[in-house]
Amino acid sequence: MDDNFRDKKYTFFQHRECEYFPCHQTGKPEEFNCLFCYCPLYALGENCGGNFQYLENGFKDCTGCMFPHVRNNYPKILERYSDIIAVAARKQKPDAPASDPAEGRLLQRRKSRD
Repeated sequence: MDDNFRDKKYTFFQHRECEYFPCHQTGKPEEFNCLFCYCPLYALGENCGGNFQYLENGFKDCTGCMFPHVRNNYPKILERYSDIIAVAARKQKPDAPASDPAEGRLLQRRKSRD
C-alpha cells in the first residue's frame, strides 16, 4: 500500500454520535478510527497481534487493545486478511475444541488446563 493511504477517505471513519465513542480510552480521540469497530483480527485468536487478555471465564477481552482503532494501522490490518481468509476457509471438524482458533470458531475461549 502506498504511503498516501492517510489521504484516502475510505481508510478512516469516525462515528462521533455513537453512544460508545470512543469505545476505548485514548488521549487522541481525533485520531480514533471507527472503521474496524468490530475487529477483523479477532478471529485470529491468540495470533491477532493485539493487546488482549483472557478473563477467568476463558473469554478474550480486547478492552485494552487499540490496534484496529489507530489510524496508521489500516494497511497493517489489510496485510492480515490472508490470515483471516485462511482461518475462515478451514473446514470445521465436528470434534474440534471450542478453544481452537485455527478451526475458524469465533468464540474465543482459552484451552482448559487439565
